This record gives sequence, structure tokens and C-alpha cells, in this order.
Amino acid sequence: MTPSPRAYKGFTPRQGIYRVLHHRTGRMLLGSSTHLTGILNRIRFQLELGSHPRRALQQDWNADGPAGFTFEVLDELAPLEPAADPAEDLQELLTLWREKLQPGPGDEY
Repeated sequence: MTPSPRAYKGFTPRQGIYRVLHHRTGRMLLGSSTHLTGILNRIRFQLELGSHPRRALQQDWNADGPAGFTFEVLDELAPLEPAADPAEDLQELLTLWREKLQPGPGDEY
């Protein structure tokens, strides 16, 4: 089996919990990812193109632009063994952050 180019280059993506926060309304997109930088770049790119699948988020972006939002990493998981699957740990961490932030109905995209 050939090692992946990222493994060869010593690349280890950051994994954890992210939030995209709309300042005016306080609404947020809260999620987890095994590649935090990649997911935040993807969300920003989709919003800039006007093609984000969450219509309410896209509408707020269209109204307030990038200055109306904060893209942030809330928590990170320590790198695991290469063969380990972080899905369960990420789900638990996301649940903890939902409990901590306590978003009400309509507070999440």
C-alpha cells in the first residue's frame, strides 16, 4: 500500500468543532470535521459563490457580507493513530459544545 501524499509530507489535518457565527442575529452553524481548515474554507467559498445549501445562512451572508460573520475553531481533538476513526469522539465533543452553548430553537442554521 502506497502512503498518501499528505502522510508523506507530514501533513496532519486539525480535527474538532467549528462554528460560523452571524453577529447580528447570533445564529450559528455548529459542526465537527476531521479537517477543520478545509471545512471552514469550503463554507466560506460556498457563501462567496452564493451556493451554500443552507439558504438562511446564505441570505444572511448576502445581507451582511463577510464582516458580519466569525469563522472559528471551538475545540480540537489531539491527533489519533492513523488507522483510528475519530467520528465517535467528534460526535461526543459536538454534543458537549451544544450543551455548553445551548442554542435555542432558531439559533442554528
